[in-house]
Amino acid sequence: MNGPAAIACCLAGALISDSVWFHFGRRRGKSVLRFLCRISLEPDSCVRQTENAFVRYGLKTLLFAKFIPGLNAVAAPLAGDSGVAAPRFLAFDALGVVIWSSAYIGLGFLFSDQLELVLFHARRLGSDLFLLVGIPFAVWILWQFVQRRRILKQLEVARITPEELRLRMDAGEDLFIVDLRSSLGSDSTSLPGAIRLSTDELVADSTQIPRDREVILFCS
Repeated sequence: MNGPAAIACCLAGALISDSVWFHFGRRRGKSVLRFLCRISLEPDSCVRQTENAFVRYGLKTLLFAKFIPGLNAVAAPLAGDSGVAAPRFLAFDALGVVIWSSAYIGLGFLFSDQLELVLFHARRLGSDLFLLVGIPFAVWILWQFVQRRRILKQLEVARITPEELRLRMDAGEDLFIVDLRSSLGSDSTSLPGAIRLSTDELVADSTQIPRDREVILFCS
């Protein structure tokens, strides 16, 4: 197999599709990200987590995004929504595709004999291989779904509407509001009196959250 030709094919295909999603992100913004995140097991946190990654690493996110299935799906529209210039996006995206395709093609070349052996045994196992791999994966998916439903049910009793929060703020209640939204984008003006933290910062340093006041987490 011609390695450079294979990488060039990967590069051409990836850049075409990523460019389309980049322009969708530029025109539609967060709606595109939410649409893509609907297939995630955790759609509520999908957009925020990917935005946090882009805020932390910037365009460097594109260098490793294709190795991470969830991030790969939203990296291009997220770059478009961030206002990055198209030539810069294409340069980083192209480098990321080259790194990604070279890594997998290189692994395939180095372990070609082992891969042939694995395929041979896979053909011998037939449907047993499907059960061996499929059942644990299905159990994991079911567990994730059950956990998500349990957490959402717990949160139902702890939610507060924007109108209720506004009334309580106007009444002068002593509330501690944490804005967990990403700072990426132009629509992320913080609430009056709120402190802005990322979810990582909240987990890493929970000591800054008071224990003697009602805490309200604001995210979207």
